[in-house]
Amino acid sequence: MVFNTATVGTAVTPAVIQTFFSHYLNRRPLAQKPTAHISYDEGLHLIRKFLLYASNHTVEDIQRFTSQWVPHPTWVKVDEIKIPDEYLVKSAEAIQEQLGHRGIEKVGGKIWWQWRRLQSEVKAEWIEMKADYQERKRANDLGTRVMLYVHGGAYFFGSVDEHRYQMQRHARKLKARVFAPRYRLAPQFPFPCGLHDCLAAYLYLLTLQDPSTIILAGDSAGGGMVLSMMVTMRDQGIPLPAGAILLSPWVDLTHSFPSVSEDNPLDYIPPHGFHQRPSASWPPPNSDDMLAIEEEIVKKLAHQQHNSFPQENEADAVQGFHVNYHPAAGTHDDTAATGIATSDAAGPTANTVPGPGHDLSIMIDGNLVEVKDQIQMYTTNQLISHPLVSPVLQPSLGGLPPLLIMVGGGEMLRDEQIYVAHKAANPAKYPPGDAFLDEAPHDHNRSQINRWKPTDVQLQVWEDLCHVAPTLSFTRPAKYMYRSVAQFGAWALARAQETEIEILDDDDVSVISRSESDEEEDTPVEKKGTIAVQHDGIQVGKAGDPLPAFKNHMIRQRVDRHGRIYELEPASQLPGCKLSPSEIGVIKEGPVKKWMAAKREWDTKFASAKRKIQKKRASEMAKGYQQFGSGEVPPPSALAGRRKRGESLVEPKKSRSMGMSLWALWGSKHDETTIEREKEHDKEPETSVASSMDGAGARGLHDKANNSKKSLERPGAGSRSRSRRRMVADEHQTDVPVNIDENTSAAELPTIRSRQSEASDDYQEPSFMATESAMTETHPAILVHSPTNEDRPPSEQEGDDFDRKRPRAGGIAFPFTLKNHEASASMITLTSTAGVSPAEELGIPESK
Repeated sequence: MVFNTATVGTAVTPAVIQTFFSHYLNRRPLAQKPTAHISYDEGLHLIRKFLLYASNHTVEDIQRFTSQWVPHPTWVKVDEIKIPDEYLVKSAEAIQEQLGHRGIEKVGGKIWWQWRRLQSEVKAEWIEMKADYQERKRANDLGTRVMLYVHGGAYFFGSVDEHRYQMQRHARKLKARVFAPRYRLAPQFPFPCGLHDCLAAYLYLLTLQDPSTIILAGDSAGGGMVLSMMVTMRDQGIPLPAGAILLSPWVDLTHSFPSVSEDNPLDYIPPHGFHQRPSASWPPPNSDDMLAIEEEIVKKLAHQQHNSFPQENEADAVQGFHVNYHPAAGTHDDTAATGIATSDAAGPTANTVPGPGHDLSIMIDGNLVEVKDQIQMYTTNQLISHPLVSPVLQPSLGGLPPLLIMVGGGEMLRDEQIYVAHKAANPAKYPPGDAFLDEAPHDHNRSQINRWKPTDVQLQVWEDLCHVAPTLSFTRPAKYMYRSVAQFGAWALARAQETEIEILDDDDVSVISRSESDEEEDTPVEKKGTIAVQHDGIQVGKAGDPLPAFKNHMIRQRVDRHGRIYELEPASQLPGCKLSPSEIGVIKEGPVKKWMAAKREWDTKFASAKRKIQKKRASEMAKGYQQFGSGEVPPPSALAGRRKRGESLVEPKKSRSMGMSLWALWGSKHDETTIEREKEHDKEPETSVASSMDGAGARGLHDKANNSKKSLERPGAGSRSRSRRRMVADEHQTDVPVNIDENTSAAELPTIRSRQSEASDDYQEPSFMATESAMTETHPAILVHSPTNEDRPPSEQEGDDFDRKRPRAGGIAFPFTLKNHEASASMITLTSTAGVSPAEELGIPESK
């Protein structure tokens, strides 16, 4: 069946019409929900129907459709560039170091994932408002605001073209340049192919920009990718960016959190996962298929007549799982805890913990279900628990730059996102299970837990919103989310650069289309389980508003669809945070049952097509594929391992998509209207500023004895400028005095600060990290102590060369290593304006 604009339009149009009539005929169930807005309701149902329709087509079909060329608006400047090969080499070296010897064995080698098709280069797009570009050129300014954005799409579909309408909104709101890499997609290019491309793009970007001018951002799978990128940078001494923004990040591919098992009617993600019509790319041969193929090859080579690997019948040959109705007595599910009796019943355990050397299995209704087919397209079932695939299983997410994690309260993946936010802010409290920590003891996983200082995290749970709600950029909830992203991004950049950042304040000229369903009373509604904060009615995400103070390294907010902030429940009341470490990364009955039901339907519906593809694969394997050499075993889905002898695979050409163009046009309409209104109201704007000395833990506004910056006036507390530009600066939100929390206003902080001579962080740091801070109260100088082996406790002096050569200050490990770190001189001064070039440290030539 053809998969194009016409067929997609025919499939989704009935859902659009049905949603329209249902929306107005059944208003009561929609009350106080995001779906009360007709635009949001229509967008949600449209995406849901599109994904359902796409599941009846092949992986190649949906990839081709979502990667088609989409024109950009005339007011947006887009430039495509190639990432030079030298950065691909550097990226590969960093990933190999991060994987380690055991990790390289798990992924099947260190060469195959660097292969790409002929005429296939790693490219990236620069996306910027044309007006901002012209302004930069007049000032001969390279720019101090860059957002590297990694698009989502479950790692197997989507593209920069498809996501550009969202990226241009981020560029406009933040007045930044967006840098978007076109990375390779699974299942043809599984883990770590995409990570390799995205990290190479960042390494290239470091030759053009100082890391203090870069923030990372990603949605869904892109959010998980960004987190894995930063962990790799942290561990390998690559300079970290100023901050990162994770929009509904997918961080647990094992689906071990409770929300995945629940019904999620407010989300569009298929509850049973992604299933596609069989093709050469998906599903790949499972272990039974591979054994049968190998047996048949041996049979033909030996010219012997004997039975091939037993298959009960044709139905069993295409079945993606096997049910053992008579398992051994006492069989029970395993957990991620080791050395502990996990069940009162004696007997064998089901393989519910992903790992090499065995297929996944789980007890369901007294039967042992063996999962044969690959579940996730990004990687094999054995690798879905790898910490670079599921960052929720990293030993520690500390030591990273400030994070904004935005969660849809109605989305299927909400629990893992809430958990990962708390894990980053409190690494010692949320370690992975013993099975994962002890899997590779030579990697020192346990020592990693307390190595890094907690990461500062702003967590926003947006009530009832779907997965990556900014996708519906034409809706009012998305409007507030984009503002919140710009607010955090500006703060992170200002903090890293120690300056003020001017961003767009378009409240006067930005108009989201309204309808009768939008005309609702704006008075806050008391919500069960939440407490309205003292600033009742304040809209979060208002561009330029100061961030509140961090408490225990977190800003924890619940936000409604109108942008109003409520206090988020304590972690002890959040389902995701209550999950035992022994249950995280372990497959669960609920998601597996949903997957089985859909798998049975798809395997039956497409049995003939799947069997035909299996036989074709067997024939190709008998003839032989091109090899990479000893030790290189690409996963079954990898195109690198399916190259026929004498065949050269070429990157397919893109065509223009009318459907994607219309969707992008719909998503861009608000930006276009806003720009037109800006022109109508074009005049010299008044500016309001947020002083760098205002904010949590900061000195008083006029207490500038040790500050060389000129004094900046700002409006009174609580006032809102009606200008179109707004200045944002770091208000020392992370330097938290005692007795304040995330609900303390910026106006109150100078008074609190004046009463407390020393700022204190009541977060309990690991004891060995409680070193004397080399930071001074005067900026921009930073004193960095490079610890020698003699400075360390005896227990830490042996075998940790990596930690010795990373300088620390105030318990924070800086994101680079020092050359000649064994020299006796241990004090080095860095300044924010003339410091050691990160490009020089990487061995990358400076751009001129």
